[in-house]
Amino acid sequence: MKVIGLAGWSGAGKTTLLTRVIPHLRRHGLSVSVIKHAHHKFDVDVPGKDSWRHREAGAEEVLVSSGNRWALMHELRGEREPHLPELLQKLSRVDLVIIEGYKTESHRKIEVYRSANGKPFLFPADPDIVGIAADVAVETALPTAHLDDIAAIAAMMRRYAIPIEDILAMAQG
Repeated sequence: MKVIGLAGWSGAGKTTLLTRVIPHLRRHGLSVSVIKHAHHKFDVDVPGKDSWRHREAGAEEVLVSSGNRWALMHELRGEREPHLPELLQKLSRVDLVIIEGYKTESHRKIEVYRSANGKPFLFPADPDIVGIAADVAVETALPTAHLDDIAAIAAMMRRYAIPIEDILAMAQG
């Protein structure tokens, strides 16, 4: 199981890129999971539905299951947000885990950059950035790919992904 991140400012196109890269990786025989960092008050549950009511009543965790999928929701209830290594350990084994966001956590990342955002690049200041996917030419020694070159971005992700054990070891020491 290997891990690679996508980092960039909001609006850079991380999610759009992932929706294009994941099918490419799957066509090449890889199983893929995603960990996405969200805003503080996000919700995957529908207010008023049973599982929502269970959480609102104080359940620590609610697992919803059907013939098509299952989802586990865990309420922090004032506890600190788990760090990335803790979350990675909760996933089922796959070939590649792609982390969307978590730009301040320490793991290998490919920066997603869109010039229309008007934001600066992250890579000069973040030593964990190992490549760049952008809609403009970038002067850097890092590997780069155009945002529309899905095959090149997928290859970069596979090349620079590191074993989950390396991330867990870094977190412990």
